[in-house]
Amino acid sequence: MKDPDPSFQPTPGLAEQVQPGLRRLLAPNPSPMTFRGTNTYLLGDRDVAVIDPGPNDPAHMKAILASLRPGQRISHILVTHAHLDHSPLARPLSDATGAPVLAFGDALSGRSAVMQNLAAQGFIGGGEGVDVTFEPDQCLADGAEVEGDGWRLTALHTPGHFGNHLCFALGNTLLSGDIVMGWASSLVSPPDGDLTDFMASCRRLSQTPWRRLLPGHGAAVESAADRIDWLLRHRETREGAILKALEAGPDTPRGLAARIYKETPSNLLPAAERNVLAHLIDLNGKNLISPVGSLKPDGQFRRL
Repeated sequence: MKDPDPSFQPTPGLAEQVQPGLRRLLAPNPSPMTFRGTNTYLLGDRDVAVIDPGPNDPAHMKAILASLRPGQRISHILVTHAHLDHSPLARPLSDATGAPVLAFGDALSGRSAVMQNLAAQGFIGGGEGVDVTFEPDQCLADGAEVEGDGWRLTALHTPGHFGNHLCFALGNTLLSGDIVMGWASSLVSPPDGDLTDFMASCRRLSQTPWRRLLPGHGAAVESAADRIDWLLRHRETREGAILKALEAGPDTPRGLAARIYKETPSNLLPAAERNVLAHLIDLNGKNLISPVGSLKPDGQFRRL
């Protein structure tokens, strides 16, 4: 598979300044879903906010603590969402430092009504893995502000990739978690992800002239508006491809993924299948298609 950004080669465990008062520390968890690994951000000169502490990896926790300079303390631990590559280290880090964990809510918070209904029917998610035990000390509503010595963040509830997903606005810089990244489009995997919500969140973010985006994986996105616009167009193009494919007759998410994602490596086809499923659920909500029989992950869908 072609490297999507060969220029992005940070050293795991080494904190690098990305802008005044803000450093990035790469976790040692590279994979096809996490790229080089999870970006943990350290904000502040005295009171330090740790944003996305990452997987429960003792080496990464040691690197976070070792990155503190004389006179610094961890005052806040903020989590964009409860995937296993972002949130599990939050509680051990809180226990070690006394800093509270802040997030939108637990792993089930923020799910749309459609996804709640699917989950209640035993509809099982798939993808990056959910931190089912995640529980913040403080829940942040959309628009809530968090302040430390010399910094202020505004929480923006941006569901779609995950129900409890938050972005954090730092002036005109957006810590965008996994909803907008430069190296790949976001996975949307029902019932944890919801494509209808994802598109609404991207459109909301497009209304602000962000100077740059700092994502949960990969390099900073310096052309924020262009990238968000690309994500929206990419999803609209995928929707069109699915509708066209269904003109030949009913098909399953797996069958559609194999026909549409022709250049995708086989190890990433399960993620592609989840993305197709997310589109099918969204299209069903728009009354453009319908399931053949009951709505289920391996069921067939047809055009209306």
